[in-house]
Amino acid sequence: MTIGAILRDKGTDVFSVGPGEDATSISQSLAQHRIGAVLVRDLHGNILGIVSERDIVRAVAREGAAALSRTARELMTADLITVRGETHIAEALGVMTAHRCRHLPVIEDGRLTGMVSIGDLVKARIAEAEQEAESLRAFVTAA
Repeated sequence: MTIGAILRDKGTDVFSVGPGEDATSISQSLAQHRIGAVLVRDLHGNILGIVSERDIVRAVAREGAAALSRTARELMTADLITVRGETHIAEALGVMTAHRCRHLPVIEDGRLTGMVSIGDLVKARIAEAEQEAESLRAFVTAA
């Protein structure tokens, strides 16, 4: 199964914030939308980076409550790790493991087409494994 197949089931909506939005507001958005990361985009829609729950927690651990006034630009990871729609789930999981990230923006021809989380990938991989097991059962019982 590919990332594109996940996006066809999940949808392609991606929540974003502006570079000047503060950590308190970002945290509220993460909680409201029940997501773990947001993309940071400029007024033209260009992706500047990503802010995750981890980024906010680490800032609070370093700076205390003062971190809540930090902006997305100050908190974000600017060096994005991305995948394409044709990327296989196993490969995307390997990318996440290697880079210790939990969210991957999906980029096609230079434009954002969605974002997947580790939860999305694990869910899809489990479904894939269950389908493989069912196919094997059907093959064995038919023989």
